[in-house]
Amino acid sequence: MTNRRKDNSIREDFRSVVAHVLSRYSPDYWRRVDEKSEYPTEFVDDLTKTGALSALIPAEYGGLGLDLGDASVLLEEISFRGGVATPVHAQLYTMSPLLKYGNPEQKDKYLPSIADGTVRLQSFAVTEPDAGSETTRIKTKAVRNGDHYVVSGQKVWTSRVNHSDLILLLARTTPRDQVTKKTDGLSLFLIDMREVEGLSVTPIETMVNHDTNELHFDNMVIPADSLIGDEGAGFRYLLDGLNAERILVAAECVGDGRWFIEKSRNYANERVVFDRPIGMNQGIQFPIARAHIDIEAADLMRWKAADLFDAGLSCGPEANMAKLLAADASWQAANVAMQTHGGYGMAREYDIERKFREARLYQVAPVSTNLILSHIAERVLGLPRSF
Repeated sequence: MTNRRKDNSIREDFRSVVAHVLSRYSPDYWRRVDEKSEYPTEFVDDLTKTGALSALIPAEYGGLGLDLGDASVLLEEISFRGGVATPVHAQLYTMSPLLKYGNPEQKDKYLPSIADGTVRLQSFAVTEPDAGSETTRIKTKAVRNGDHYVVSGQKVWTSRVNHSDLILLLARTTPRDQVTKKTDGLSLFLIDMREVEGLSVTPIETMVNHDTNELHFDNMVIPADSLIGDEGAGFRYLLDGLNAERILVAAECVGDGRWFIEKSRNYANERVVFDRPIGMNQGIQFPIARAHIDIEAADLMRWKAADLFDAGLSCGPEANMAKLLAADASWQAANVAMQTHGGYGMAREYDIERKFREARLYQVAPVSTNLILSHIAERVLGLPRSF
């Protein structure tokens, strides 16, 4: 694996672009959008203009033609600079199923517009209230009727719908009791939400500014050419997107973790109590040092997973391990930052409490750390299935 070293200059240029955009957005901006639960439209628009969000789109369609590892730097840098990467991260990981399994017509129709920012793909509808993480039990169905499908059902925790033109939808096209394998009969669709009726969106209020929603499909009619790849093979296509998602979220967590560590280090050097900086105390030093070590270790697994993905090799275990290690390390760094700052960590002006809430999300999403442990135990270590 040589990608990370070979592309270092590209990635440093990418970091510089992101840092330049972020420099125009003060901590006050992020506090304001958080307090008002607003989408950071101005930031997303500025980032889009740089072409950064077209990172994974091939140059022939107007994109940058970079690898997933390159793209992960974008999200890491946003997080490290104190911003929030979730408003834009889906446009990167939703690229994988479209690029790998989309037909030439779909790519010609959508990729140039996504690349130049006139069309946004920021939403992925998979999870359902009764299925949760057991994706093969989803009930939303898409029934073929001539040259179109009719979609009915419900999704939950579907983010950025109101800020996306396109949505990837996983739906059942063959009833579960009519398939040989439980992963069969699921299909993936790329839907232009500007051209359909029968979709209603209900916001879900959460502890973080994440713009997530519940969706209801009431006999929504979509063109048959919305189908990505073969009917019934959507679960396999989904996995490619999920591996990309795990790796990109790991990069976000690494960025967050480094932000927490930097904040803790600076405060520990500056805060004087009993006539000495608190950073002189090992009770302050050691947790910060441990958080730093854990983040750096998680980052190595992030790059291992990214390099495997970009080489077209199997990377499911590595992608999941990267997400777990980075989420755990980021959350620990968040706790260290809160403890180092003491009461000031609770004050909004220090931004610790906002990023603290955001870091907690990744213990449960986009996949619970417990499910990752089950995956590794059963698929890698060969232990008996627990469910």
